[in-house]
Amino acid sequence: MGKADTSIMVSSDALTVEQYLAELPDERRDSIQQVYDVIRANIPEGYEEAMYWGMISWQVPLSLEPKTYNGEPLLFCALANQKRHMAIYMMSIYCDQTKLARILAGYEEIGRKPNMGKSCIRFTKVEHLPLKIIGELIAESPIDQFIEASRR
Repeated sequence: MGKADTSIMVSSDALTVEQYLAELPDERRDSIQQVYDVIRANIPEGYEEAMYWGMISWQVPLSLEPKTYNGEPLLFCALANQKRHMAIYMMSIYCDQTKLARILAGYEEIGRKPNMGKSCIRFTKVEHLPLKIIGELIAESPIDQFIEASRR
């Protein structure tokens, strides 16, 4: 039997968002930039933006929530370029069935079938995302509510 492909997750060594965007293939840079802009325009106060886990991340600072399951900041949202797709990791929709239903309804509105995993929304073109709903869901996730939901 052949060895399983474990290289699907692509991790970057970029130290800044600018470096990360610059290293992306041309055909993906614009899509990642558009999603990044939506997240930045809607991210509630208190989350910190970082290059963490090899992707652009928005996280809860350890100073606000030091007792995490792995000692690392709680990941609220992340954006990554992977080998076969791009992905948004939106932990808040997996903590709340109402938010998950809204994202699924957003896909119905744009006439697309969602490509979602346990913690990610995969896409190959930005047009395949319900960006308006994604922005709304991010905006509706204040840091204190996300911290409380993560404790459940």
